Amino acid sequence: MKKLFANRVLNNDTSDLDEVFKNSANPENISFAGGFPDQHLFPDNDLKQAYRDAIEHDGQGIFQYSSTQGLPALRQKISDRMATHADVQVSADNVMMTQGGQQAIDLVAKLMLNHGDAMVVEGPTYMGALAAFDTYEPTYYEIPVDDNGMNIRQLRKTLKAHPEIKLIYTIPDFHNPTGTTMSAKRRQALVALANQYDVIILEDSPYRDLRYSGQSIPAIKHYDTEGRVIFISSFSKILSPALRTGWIVADDMIMHELVGLKSAIDVQSPNVTLAAINSYLDQHDIDDHVATISASYRVKRDAMLAALDQYFPQDVHYTRPNGGFFIWVTLPEGIDAKALLNDVVLPQAHVAYVPSACQFASRKVKNGFRLNFTSLDVETITLGIERLGHILQPAPVIVPATSFATQF
Repeated sequence: MKKLFANRVLNNDTSDLDEVFKNSANPENISFAGGFPDQHLFPDNDLKQAYRDAIEHDGQGIFQYSSTQGLPALRQKISDRMATHADVQVSADNVMMTQGGQQAIDLVAKLMLNHGDAMVVEGPTYMGALAAFDTYEPTYYEIPVDDNGMNIRQLRKTLKAHPEIKLIYTIPDFHNPTGTTMSAKRRQALVALANQYDVIILEDSPYRDLRYSGQSIPAIKHYDTEGRVIFISSFSKILSPALRTGWIVADDMIMHELVGLKSAIDVQSPNVTLAAINSYLDQHDIDDHVATISASYRVKRDAMLAALDQYFPQDVHYTRPNGGFFIWVTLPEGIDAKALLNDVVLPQAHVAYVPSACQFASRKVKNGFRLNFTSLDVETITLGIERLGHILQPAPVIVPATSFATQF
């Protein structure tokens, strides 16, 4: 029967994502694998009331079809928030609600990519984005990431050698999976290169509000002079993933095409949920809520870094993020993090992480892994890192791991 399936299905392997969720759900494991927020910080009572208020206020109309772009009042709130929190001036007409950030990625991929089309991704990058892009069978060009984000020098060389590249996907704020943040200088240089080579930039920024130290940097979209930056984000990390509500910000021509694609896929995002989120934002200061969760996540980040400093060997390197959900660990060359996880870490330490290979389009980098620090309490974080550190002592290979040195 499989011969009846389209190539996009036969060529799309979701086993890595399945493994992440399986390891995260196993109660025997201390899981640093899933990119989960702390469910104890969800404003569940406020959201329940927001649903009730939205239904009562809007009446039967809330259950009817609505516009593909989504509730105008909510889109206006997002437009206002883009101005105050990303330094991006757009109208509500340039905002479209989506089924989470994942649908936003898929819509842009559908808009841009034919079979074999060239695109740039960071190495490493968000494995869910790779799963979405893989469906459209692009040709990937992988640009390394360091402490200041995507290596612009390497990007420039790649664009010069491959002017057919159509799309650049980047996670500039508290990058998934490395936790690093792209510098303002690189954001400007990225836009300049996109202008020069006629490339679209997809800026994926679901962690932007979750800064625990350092100064905020304008979004890449702030530097956009030709309408070629598409910005996407989500309420998943700051309210609740189950809301499945994200948004796209794009200039008029691109937005027109995206609206048409979304209409063909699902007609619209759930009107009841959009109305409830709008009601929540009317009644509550979301910045107060973000401050509350950020304070908690800051403590967890600090606890994980302190445990890594204490228990990890010196030839194992890791990032020190200013925000977001993740820390990236680089093992000495020659160590396969996936084999280590399956053969030693899970059976002996009962600790889970996400190995590096599935987070590279090339699948070739095997000596790294991603840790999530937001979903567990401090005591469990410390215990899990202690167990993991014990497995890594002594490190079996002494060749230094690839550093995250700045290479502008």
